[in-house]
Amino acid sequence: MSSATCFVKHVLLNSLTINHLPLIINHLKMTKTKFYIILTAIFSLCCAIFSALLFVNAGMRADNSDEFYEQAFEEHHKIYSPVIPSDLDFCGEKVPLDVYHVRERMDRELLVNCYWQSNTIMLLKRSNRYFPTIEKILKEEGVPDDFKYLALAESGFIYNVSGSGAAGFWQFLAPTAKKFDLQVNDDIDERYNLEKATRAACQYLKSNYQKFGSWTLAAAAYNAGEGRINTHVSKQSTDFYYDMHLADETSRYVFRILALKTICKNPNKYGFMLRKKDLYPEIPFTTVTTDSTISDLFAFAQSNGVSYQMFKAHNPWLRSSKLPNKERLTYTFKIVKCDSLSCSALMPDCYENNCLIDEKTFTRK
Repeated sequence: MSSATCFVKHVLLNSLTINHLPLIINHLKMTKTKFYIILTAIFSLCCAIFSALLFVNAGMRADNSDEFYEQAFEEHHKIYSPVIPSDLDFCGEKVPLDVYHVRERMDRELLVNCYWQSNTIMLLKRSNRYFPTIEKILKEEGVPDDFKYLALAESGFIYNVSGSGAAGFWQFLAPTAKKFDLQVNDDIDERYNLEKATRAACQYLKSNYQKFGSWTLAAAAYNAGEGRINTHVSKQSTDFYYDMHLADETSRYVFRILALKTICKNPNKYGFMLRKKDLYPEIPFTTVTTDSTISDLFAFAQSNGVSYQMFKAHNPWLRSSKLPNKERLTYTFKIVKCDSLSCSALMPDCYENNCLIDEKTFTRK
């Protein structure tokens, strides 16, 4: 080790004062530039030591002081009860929020959906993809637009099967699906066909509305079955949903739909600060039709220029690797090309403009 290095080490170890600086300059015979380099290094070292001491001290306070921890908790941990809308309706039918138990039931579902943030964010994201198709069919079938929130509440727009065997976005049981002309067998299950299942749901809802004269009861009957609701109407001598004693699931059902409607119409108000590019976009597709049996859907997908994975993802109603068709029925397949899969291509405006979504995103006229 050189004598100059030993000297600097000696000075650093014995704490610097301003009186040492001329000695350093004379001993090392440094240029002015070298002097500033050493001075800067010493200053940086002092700052680092000071910062470390502060960090250790703060850590000790945070770890060891209940008072400090409690103060931090009180200052930073805030939970608010979401504001219930002053006026609310379902399909144009007024919700009597001035009645205490109605207001509290609505409050419960708003709380659940506002504070189950991960689930509600996923619902908002998926809604952007599937609402346009559902809205179009509801309008064509003469069914109120609010029923898109029923589908969202039923399935969350994922293809789960319930414990009772209900399947698809509209959660049809197999017997009910067949009643409304949906095919359900080992190879084909049209409960997973969004367009056909939505039209079947419309027929079911309109049938319930004709029986009960209320869209609110039509929704309740969608959950409990028209037979059960008819029995309750008869025994309780009322057809007003909010005055009826029903099973817990059905009693909560319409309020769950209303809570999702309230949040979806104005997600920012309820703390869901998504950007437009955070939402899942609609996927463009072309269609191919056939009235023949297809013995190998793997080969069929390849012949149409798509992977089997993408073919099955966009035609989930195909439940096996073949399509028997003795009746020569016409089936339509969605074909999504690889060049349609880029996020920037699907949402060019969103990637140029990262603004937050507004209520118009989920309320199309």
